[in-house]
Amino acid sequence: MKMKFRAHDTFFIRKGWLNKGMKYVYRKPNVFVDKNENPMDILGIGANMVKSLRYWLQVVGLTEENKSGQRIQTLTELGKSVFVHDRYIEELGTLHLLQYKLATNKENATAWYFFFNEFFMSEFTKEDFVRSLENFVLMNDENFSVALRSLNDDFLCIVNTYLSRYKTHTGKISPENNIDCPLGELGLIDILNKEKKIYRKTTPIIKDFDPWIILAIIIEQSKGKREINLNDLLIAPCNIGRIFNLDSISLLELLHKVEKIGEIKIIRTAGLDVIRINNDRTFQECIETYYKNIEI
Repeated sequence: MKMKFRAHDTFFIRKGWLNKGMKYVYRKPNVFVDKNENPMDILGIGANMVKSLRYWLQVVGLTEENKSGQRIQTLTELGKSVFVHDRYIEELGTLHLLQYKLATNKENATAWYFFFNEFFMSEFTKEDFVRSLENFVLMNDENFSVALRSLNDDFLCIVNTYLSRYKTHTGKISPENNIDCPLGELGLIDILNKEKKIYRKTTPIIKDFDPWIILAIIIEQSKGKREINLNDLLIAPCNIGRIFNLDSISLLELLHKVEKIGEIKIIRTAGLDVIRINNDRTFQECIETYYKNIEI
């Protein structure tokens, strides 16, 4: 299994970065590798930030790069939808999609994948997470070597992705500071004890979810199956329960929202707890429907 750590160069996603990245990739696919024009000058950020932005655009599913030849970037189908309908990343539905892509990217955002899908502590310290991540790496590939510093840096980047710096550095940073990551709006991590640096996973506000976004994720994870066990939706890696820290009550609440639009049927009879997908839609069709609905 391929794994990647600290590819963000310690920079979490800043507000405005993804919009800027998409804009320049759309105009100039070789923006990150052009030998004639310095990407730092074009993007207006430092060399390490350029490297970090190039990484983030890909791991949240907005762009992809050629595997060979000149490493130009192009917008993915999801990236095209976001660029057309929500290029400033202002909609919660867009943030939920980016969180889904990031938390399921086992190969290129391994620490994020592990945190949401394989790390089961709801209250934790940095030491708890790093020790568990070390074990995960060892179990997946005993020959894979990663510096402890990289795992520590990944933890700090995860915390900064989902927690505002005002919460973690009270008194030092103004609440108006614009450096926070947009994914902090999702409410997936909170700080339990500031002095002891104990954090906890939190369940986001269910009314903030759009049923078409949830349906898109369920469909992509169903791999063509029309019936899915409720328990799989709750605890299977990469499914909605894991990537959004849901418990069984919030999961059902979310599924009822999707059932109301007529796209799934929840079946709970004779010990059989499943959902049935009613229509033959694709992930991308659901996303386009979501954006069409919010623009009406």
